[in-house]
Amino acid sequence: MHQAIDDFEEYLTHERRMSALTAESYARDLGQLRAFLEEAKLPADPAAVDALAIRRFLSHARKTCSPATAARKLAAVRSFYRFLRRKGRVSENPAAAIRTPKVKRPMPTYLNVDEAVALMEAGAGKPSSPRATRDDAMVEVLYGAGVRVSELVGLDLGDLDLRSGTARVTGKGNKQRIVPLGRHAASALERYLRVRPQLAKTPENIDPHAVFIGPKGARLSARCVQKMVRKKGLEIGARESVHPHALRHSCATHLLDSGADLRSIQEMLGHSSLSTTQRYTHITIDGLMQVYDDAHPLARRNEERKS
Repeated sequence: MHQAIDDFEEYLTHERRMSALTAESYARDLGQLRAFLEEAKLPADPAAVDALAIRRFLSHARKTCSPATAARKLAAVRSFYRFLRRKGRVSENPAAAIRTPKVKRPMPTYLNVDEAVALMEAGAGKPSSPRATRDDAMVEVLYGAGVRVSELVGLDLGDLDLRSGTARVTGKGNKQRIVPLGRHAASALERYLRVRPQLAKTPENIDPHAVFIGPKGARLSARCVQKMVRKKGLEIGARESVHPHALRHSCATHLLDSGADLRSIQEMLGHSSLSTTQRYTHITIDGLMQVYDDAHPLARRNEERKS
């Protein structure tokens, strides 16, 4: 089992070209399966594991993890056995017939248009340092292009085409796509790139490829971006704690509200499934119902009758 897991992780990384984080998560889940089998005195040879053993593992996991995490563990086991079947190491996939735990997906957090504009203009009229210029550019790109925070910090200088107002981003599974930046994001990037060399204490240590860098000249981490966005959200008094993904959700929601079609939004965001993008239709419908309840005479009349 141990060698099979190592081979599977290598396959995910080099053949499937999954991110290192995803491959490590799958390998960790499978390592937990192996540990469970050994502790339960069950056969740990992949060919000897049956559906009942996997169900027992998932039942054990549910005591300490959420349904979403249990669903991921099952996905890891299924993928692992598909790999082993292709390699001829097992004859069947014992996880194929196991039902995925039902996962309630929370609605995406997003800003309304006024909050988004306030966040973009938070630094307007203030003396702008190189760091503030960088932070403004990152916020503009997160909202203007709807990119993930990992895609933002992964941007290289060669990925930017400010003349055409586009950027090449590398998303999940190392899939690349071209996204529109928008006029404001492109302008913010131009301002930032002029002061980028001033960010590092020792300019000779600046990463020659990374767009967004820190004081040591190295590529900025996703954690730094998350802290910066949250701080900006607090400054404008946003309704909820603001995180980079909320800006991505806001971008999609506002595009949909303005008439963009789902397929275009799917392509821009890099969703592999249209069902992921369709989550935003629920947000806009909820918004429409709120507008109706607040403004329509029939809704107001019903409220008067209740009172």
